[in-house]
Amino acid sequence: VHLIPVNPVREDGLNPKSRKRIMPDLLTEPPAIDPIYEAHVYCNIPSIAERSMEGHAPHYFKLVSVQVLIRHGDRYPLYAIPKTKRPDIDCMLVPSRKPSHPQLEAFIKHMSKGSAAQMDGSLSSLPRFPSHSLCEMGELTQTGVVQHLRNGQLLREIYINKHKLLPGDWTAKQLYLETTGKSRTLQSALALLYTFLPDFDWKKINMRHQWSTIFCSGSCDCPMRNHYLEEEQRRQYSLRVKNNDLEKIYVDMAKIVGIPTRQLRASNPIDSLLCYFCHNVSFPCTKTGCIGMEHFRVIKRHQLEDERERQEKKLYFLYALLATHPLLNQTVNRLQRIAEGKKEEVFVLYSAHDVTLSPVLSALGITEARFPRFAARLVFELWQDGKRPKEHFIRILYNGADVTFQTSFCKDHYKRSSKPMCPLEKFVSFVKRDMFLIFNSTSYYDACRRRAL
Repeated sequence: VHLIPVNPVREDGLNPKSRKRIMPDLLTEPPAIDPIYEAHVYCNIPSIAERSMEGHAPHYFKLVSVQVLIRHGDRYPLYAIPKTKRPDIDCMLVPSRKPSHPQLEAFIKHMSKGSAAQMDGSLSSLPRFPSHSLCEMGELTQTGVVQHLRNGQLLREIYINKHKLLPGDWTAKQLYLETTGKSRTLQSALALLYTFLPDFDWKKINMRHQWSTIFCSGSCDCPMRNHYLEEEQRRQYSLRVKNNDLEKIYVDMAKIVGIPTRQLRASNPIDSLLCYFCHNVSFPCTKTGCIGMEHFRVIKRHQLEDERERQEKKLYFLYALLATHPLLNQTVNRLQRIAEGKKEEVFVLYSAHDVTLSPVLSALGITEARFPRFAARLVFELWQDGKRPKEHFIRILYNGADVTFQTSFCKDHYKRSSKPMCPLEKFVSFVKRDMFLIFNSTSYYDACRRRAL
């Protein structure tokens, strides 16, 4: 046991005698995963104000750059359960309807003036906010907009109000904005940006289009990455086939909706059921019966078991290293330029998907992290040491929690350093060299063509 001194303050304001409190180190098994609790976390319904660790550093450190990678907010499902009524969810933005945000009305007005923005390629033809009375497949919901209005507000309070990352007269060159070509990612980026830089000048907005969900830009040709992804998909399939509880649930649900089990499985029911769950809408019923919480619980539990096995088996990790190198390399190059004194692209926003964030977390070695919830955010902060201005450090935060020392390249540094962050060069070495060691390679090109040891 650890004996921890506690000094409670008495009502009269005087400190009483120090006492010892016994804190046992529990040697019991961690509690079993609760799929319903995890589903609530995944929904990320806006409620109480969030506490976050962004922007924390010793007073003599100066924040010089922030790069943010987000997952889009809450969306309508991408798949429908055959022969059931689609969940009745309204994608019109109605400020008086919950969940709402004090700036939702102003956001809607501002979005309608957005024709002056520079939008790459097909982005200019996408709507800047959701507006269907029955959501379209994959459309951002009001909840999704509010989640990112909250993200932007939180980041503004820390990075603009407290750390003055951008001046009042910021220019287009100080921002770098990139999104995939889906309306939900563009709209999520604009919602975050609106509360981060309220009533921004549309002429300063240059939104780049990224065609790849892994943001590999011009470095997407990587045969071994595809090989590891196929192997990972085989692992997923084999785990699913072995799960008898899951099979029974699929058979039961297929009977309820009156289709072959194979067809139900292919319709990815978890995606649709999560939408019912997150929006507190009853699961669908037919004349034969209703899909219920027990069906949802078993499918969600399997999804969580799959995520756990994925971490253990390393196939996904090998895929993740190759999938995320182009994006991490771009991030490192930008951080290096800023550390050398360049003042451009000091705030970066990538608006992406779960399939973007998940491999980045895996590649960095952050194995404890939950699967990216709706409106998840991964932040890279670059700090300059005021006492030694040539020294730069990074902090990495996931949904407000500091995960810097969970990364594979900074785990050991934590034990030796008094500073609460990681030297930039450690991140640079990881991305430029150490990521390829497991492939017995020295470059991305070579690793993409050689099997891991």
